[in-house]
Formats: sequence, structure tokens, C-alpha cells
Amino acid sequence: MDLTQTTAANFPVLRLATPEELDAVAIAEVSAGRSLRLEQDLLDRVSLRRREVLELLTDGDPVYGVNTGMGAASEVRLDVVAQSRHQNNLMLGRAVGSAPWLTDPETRAVLAVRLRTFLTGDAGVSEHLCVRLVELLAADMLPAIPRTRIGAAGEIIPLAHLGGALTGSGEFLVDGAAVDAVDVLSAAGMEPYSLETKEGVALIEGIPVTTALAILRANDARLLAAQVVALTAAEVCLVGASRDPFDPALARADVELGTVLGAIRQLAGDDPHPRTLQSPLSVRVLGAAVAQLLRSIDAVEAAVERALNGVTDSPAYLDGRFIGTAGFDGFDLAAALDGLRLSMIHVAETSAARVHRLLDEKFTGLPRQLSGQPGLHAGMVAVHKRTVGVVHELVAVARPSSLGAIETSFGQEDVQSFSSEAAEACHHAATGLRDVLACELLTVIQGVRLSERPLTAVDPRLRTLVEDASDLLPDGTDDRAFGRDITVLNDLLASGWGRWAATDGLSTPGR
Repeated sequence: MDLTQTTAANFPVLRLATPEELDAVAIAEVSAGRSLRLEQDLLDRVSLRRREVLELLTDGDPVYGVNTGMGAASEVRLDVVAQSRHQNNLMLGRAVGSAPWLTDPETRAVLAVRLRTFLTGDAGVSEHLCVRLVELLAADMLPAIPRTRIGAAGEIIPLAHLGGALTGSGEFLVDGAAVDAVDVLSAAGMEPYSLETKEGVALIEGIPVTTALAILRANDARLLAAQVVALTAAEVCLVGASRDPFDPALARADVELGTVLGAIRQLAGDDPHPRTLQSPLSVRVLGAAVAQLLRSIDAVEAAVERALNGVTDSPAYLDGRFIGTAGFDGFDLAAALDGLRLSMIHVAETSAARVHRLLDEKFTGLPRQLSGQPGLHAGMVAVHKRTVGVVHELVAVARPSSLGAIETSFGQEDVQSFSSEAAEACHHAATGLRDVLACELLTVIQGVRLSERPLTAVDPRLRTLVEDASDLLPDGTDDRAFGRDITVLNDLLASGWGRWAATDGLSTPGR
């Protein structure tokens, strides 16, 4: 499924009868515009759980964040007056974020994951809050949620912004700008939502932001993996490289490697008389690099499943009692996202190296630097320099985001997972890899234009794919402002170019 080309009109309304139906694939569809509807039986189950929670709260026992303060102030008991203000008030002092904000698709995914966790009943929120989240999605009213500078255990900072938009103290995004929530709600004919008992603390618990972003980052990475496969197959055909490194026999006991090698071999075909006996290492290791990328994607998706199905609320209502948890700790997701980021950076390194190799006439048999007139025209040499700059930047910030605990809240929060930051760093790596691939695609197009045998031994679909990209650029091989070409190709890659160019193991999002 290519979610880059979808709109709300492409999807039927998803009618939810169980929380599990709002899975990773459905959340990705909601991010792309799909609408939700909560079936009455599901709402009745949420309502029943809500009544159980309210009944249990009448016994007067301390319940964290409900009739007590939060964090280091949890020993402070709140009187009835304070409790009546507490849930809405939780959205105020914790809303310390600012721009840059999550994008519209990212914010829609966050709302969907927040809804999913509420529908399980662990948080004990009312059906009214669940319905309000669905209404926001239907109206495309999206809270302004900060995407970075989040240094808390869990996600209290971004979630306080989400809750503030609901209650009227925060902001919504309108055409990319943050607008006062009261004005937006009024224009939509809505009143600010008044959070009821336990609903405020429920809103700021858990890891819905990182979970949502992890779903989208994994889908991004699957598309990038397919694009790397397509580009490598085109390069192998362009220069007449040996197919030996992509022989399926090399994938013994390695499912992911077999998937990648099979996809490349299917696209590149056979060449009994390769021009070169042994290609540079950046070509030969591509199969292993993309196989590791697939394993990293699988790790993120497995962490997402645990987050969607596990207990992330605190205190959670389970087995008729409230249980304090550490379910808001996102280290599982953060560590998986860090692994995905490193895998993407490694693929970017190999891509930049292949661009360099394509400038060498000894390897390609094409004009030096892929210049139509060496000396007068520089060809692709500066394009390669851009890839070097991107890779250097990615490597320079490659420290794991999931490490670096700093004590806060008077020691009450003495570790953090920085999971939202890990998701942001992963997004940065995906953007960088896409930029390198745009440069690589431009280099391939230049090589095809200079070649006397343009992709003759290749799957015709791949030849069409390269030709379609080439048609978007100015004619000829003379020097021009190639940065403009790279921008065009970046947009093309982001729109889904090459998604079909691999088997389902690479290209299926939200698997």
C-alpha cells in the first residue's frame, strides 16, 4: 500500500468494534486521512469500565495524579476543590514546548494511537473523550504538538500540548501555524473539553507520540529500502557489473538477505559476460546493508506492537484495582529507532560511495566524472560532494538518542528514554538518506544518457522507472544547476518512486 498517494477519499470509514482493529496499518491509514467511527458496543465497554473506575475512586484511597499531585509532589493530597481543577490544570505547566511542530500526518497518527490506548480501558477515561478524539480527526483539527526538546520521563510535554488543545489552553495547527485553541474550537462550533476525573493524568501518560512516529518511520524506511534496491539494480546493469554478489545462494539461513538479493536479481537480470569481474565493495555489500535495514525495521515494528498491546497508562486500571506502572518509559521504541537510524546511515554511506565509483571511467566504461565533455563540464563530481556532506552530517550526530539520562523532578525522574527525540533523529536520518538517493538517481540518469547501452539487460519496468525520472529533468548532460534536479528527484522519491521495485518483504508498510 502506497500511503504517499492516498487521501481520505481513498479509504472507507474504519468502523472500530475492538481496539485491536486500530493496528499499525490502520494508524498509518488514519495518518493519511482515513476517518474512524466507534461502534456502539465498543463505546458501551469503555463506558462500563469508566463506571468501575469512578466507583473505585469513591473509597478515598490515594490514586496518583487523581487525588494527589504528580511526580515529586505525589505525596500531596488534594482536597475536593483542588481535584475539580487538577485534571485540566495538568495541561498547563507541562506545556513547555514550542515550534517546530509535528506535521499533520504525524499528528493524526498520534491522535489515533492515543485513542487506541484509551479504548483498551486501562486508562479508565470516558467514552466522551474517545469520541472527541474521533471528532478532531474527522474535522482534521490537529493540536500543535512539539517534535523536539522533550526531556522528560515519558511524553508529558508533547501530550500536555495535545491535552491543552482539547481543553482550550493550547493551540491547533492551521495551515502550519499554531492558532489559539479557543478560536479554532469556536470556529468549528465546539466547546473546549473539560477533563473529568483521571482523564487529565491519562492524557499525559504512555508513549503514543513515539509509537505513532515509529509506525511512520518504519514505513519511510521500507520505501527507502525498495528505492535502494531499484537504484542498485539500475547501476549494475548500467556498468555491466558482475551479478555474483546478488546470487540467491549466498543467502543461506538469512531470510532478509534472500529477499534483498532476489529483488535485485529479478530487476537486474543475468549477464553472462559482465564488464567487470569484481565490483567495488560498496556495490557488493549492498545486499547485506539493506538486509540489516529490514531487520532494523522489523525491530521497530515489533516494539510498536508491544506498545500498542501493552500496559502504558499509569496508574492503570487492571483487575479491579489501580496499579502504578513504568509503561510510559519508551526505551524499547527508542533503542529500536536508534538501530534503524544507524542502519539507514550505513546505507547512506554505501550509496555515497557508489556515486563516487560511478565517476570512475575504469569501473563504468563511461566518460570520466560522467561529463559529456570532460574539462569543460564537471559532470557529477560536485553532486558526489553533496552526498559526502550529507553523510558527514548524519555521522556527526549518530550518538544514540536513547542514552544520556539527566536527573529531573528532584530525583523522582532520574532516567529518561528520550524516545521522541529518537524518533526525530530517525526522521532526520531518513531525510538525509533520501537526499543521498536523489543524488544517486541523478547520477544514474546522467550515466544512462551518456551510455551507448542504456539498461538493455534489465526488467523493463525498471527501465521505465528511470526514464520517468529522467523526463522530469532538463535534457542533455551539460553542466547546469544540478541542485534543482536534486530537489525534483527528492520530491519524486518522497512521493513513492520505486516502491514496487522489491518484493512485499521490502515494500509493505506497517507490516
